Amino acid sequence: MSTKDAATGETSQTLDRGLTVLSLLAKNTDGLTAADLAQELATARAVVYRLLRTLELHRLVGRIDNRYVLGMGIAELASRLRPQLQVTALPILRRLTEATNSTALLSIADGDQALILLTVEPAESTLHLAIRQGARHPLTQGADGLAILAGRPPTPADTAPVRLARQRGYAVSIGALQAGAAGIAAPITTSDWATASVGIVRLGDDEADIPDEITEAVTAAAADATRRLLGDVGPAIDAP
Repeated sequence: MSTKDAATGETSQTLDRGLTVLSLLAKNTDGLTAADLAQELATARAVVYRLLRTLELHRLVGRIDNRYVLGMGIAELASRLRPQLQVTALPILRRLTEATNSTALLSIADGDQALILLTVEPAESTLHLAIRQGARHPLTQGADGLAILAGRPPTPADTAPVRLARQRGYAVSIGALQAGAAGIAAPITTSDWATASVGIVRLGDDEADIPDEITEAVTAAAADATRRLLGDVGPAIDAP
């Protein structure tokens, strides 16, 4: 097996190519042909076929006609990661709730929808918004989904709110899911293809009324989640 030097030592070129194939298929939900993948990897088609056969064997890749897509094995692996994500995010959401006196939430991308995986409501607030854990809505509707899309590479299909969120590092939505509700969220960026976000929902009907301290607390929470999921278990980042 050939190797290449990396900043931290040697890495497996074959494994690197296999992981790149999975990443490419994740970004191209309609699938890619072996020729497409060979072009993206700048390698021989025979090499790509060997990679694909191995990935198919482990159910990480499936085939529809001559196009390859992610396999059900990926979904099974992802489902096993959800408890870890929840355990990691729970103390972060609690701190975010205390800092903002708002309901905090962890959302993940599930196809073209945002799934609210975890919520924490403020204990001391006399009036706050609640959001149902397990609720779904389109990624393009609501700050949590917009933040996830903003944490991905730009595409021509990006809407103005997604482009603005990418520029600012956080997304804001007003009345998108419920009248009189404001959402603020930032992506968890463990890779260049975000699949989760941290955010809050609070009463509000004007973005101008959202204090900077709120957006700073949300972005700090997302950064803390990113850092911990990447394996840095140093001191927590306190919200401003």
